[in-house]
Amino acid sequence: STIIGDAVVRTLEFLGHTVIRQNHVGDWGTQFGMLLAYLEEQKAEEGERELSRELANLETFYRAAKQRFDESDTFADRARALVVKLQSGDDYCLNLWAEFNQVSLSHCQAIYDRLGVSLTPSDVRGESAYNDDLAQVVADLDSKGLLSESQGAQCVFMDAFKNKEGEPLPVIVRKADGGYLYATSDLAALRYRAGTLQADRMLYFVDQRQALHFQQMFTLAKLAGFVPEQTELAHMGFGTMNGPDGRPFKTRDGGTVKLVDLLDEAEQRAFALVQEKNPQLDEDELRTIARSVGIGAVKYADLSKNRSSDYIFNFEQMLSFEGNTAPYLLYAYTRVASVFRKAERDMASVSGDFLLNEDAEQALAARLVQFAEVLQNVADKGQPHLLSTYLYDVAGLFSSFYEHCPILSSEDEGIRNSRLKLAALTARTLKHGMELLGLSPLERM
Repeated sequence: STIIGDAVVRTLEFLGHTVIRQNHVGDWGTQFGMLLAYLEEQKAEEGERELSRELANLETFYRAAKQRFDESDTFADRARALVVKLQSGDDYCLNLWAEFNQVSLSHCQAIYDRLGVSLTPSDVRGESAYNDDLAQVVADLDSKGLLSESQGAQCVFMDAFKNKEGEPLPVIVRKADGGYLYATSDLAALRYRAGTLQADRMLYFVDQRQALHFQQMFTLAKLAGFVPEQTELAHMGFGTMNGPDGRPFKTRDGGTVKLVDLLDEAEQRAFALVQEKNPQLDEDELRTIARSVGIGAVKYADLSKNRSSDYIFNFEQMLSFEGNTAPYLLYAYTRVASVFRKAERDMASVSGDFLLNEDAEQALAARLVQFAEVLQNVADKGQPHLLSTYLYDVAGLFSSFYEHCPILSSEDEGIRNSRLKLAALTARTLKHGMELLGLSPLERM
């Protein structure tokens, strides 16, 4: 969601839109009682220094907390009590919760920075931000005559959403025990974004499997008057990244694959690959190239596919210098840059008219002038793969142009300048397009 959303946001901003990023993290709810209880226990037993080291691996910390919750009734009771205290604004619980959040979000930010995405700490507005408005959301739904009670829970039934038996599906906004759900905070968030942020278009980059949920939320938000009728609400769903067996990607022992481990391996593989191709480069430059190629390859695997489709994760394919991959695009840009190094010319200094006599020149030029149209399509549809496909086409057409139309060796100065100008436009288009996708172009590989 972060990678795809970042590419669409960059494109929207380039086209002149004001975009407000909202990183809706799951920083509230029942699981925090369990985590707070475990955090409390560990502080008492191990002290601050050991605790900070343990919190460094949040996955392990969460599993340990869950195990305590499952095994100890006393611990589980304490966890449930802490949820109630947290939701009621208890200072002690809020301080523990804030500490856990700070550590958690610092890990997230480190990954965002490594990925080169544009999310910052100030873009975080998690579920907790809407806690004070949840009771009002339910009250407002009630005042509009939309609430019904079902088995003690407060629900909304809409005719547009029915199960297989033709019965209306409930949107539960408050459980029988008084607790609130995702639907409640999502409605509060929609109202905040429409009323406070004055958004006239909202794009939700969330798993495709949440499609029904968002259809219900968007319909209900407008029905309740939380969002103006003319506001565009769009769920930009995406598919799953699968392993070779076609199922969601797992480690050999069946656990979840961590993004940080994928990035480490991608950089290591890219380093070996680049070192093999250019052993004369010093290590610092090799590391810089490997970072751009490795991180770019992982990101481009998401960006080059139709976002709603599932895909098979394959390092060999992602890091290949052939086909629609990040290394291929990055290399295509370096080829153009090398032309200007050989010519000892600056790309911006080329002048003269375009003289497009050859088929390869005309084909490349015709595709280059479609850049603005492609970007508008990405902005309208939230589909970064449209830009990926376009850049791949441009790179392929430049390769054909380079092969069939001598640039530096052309004896006619007008044609030589025209071809240099076409090459410079290609380079600018590739570079700008890759930057909009969040890739880091290189001058040489």
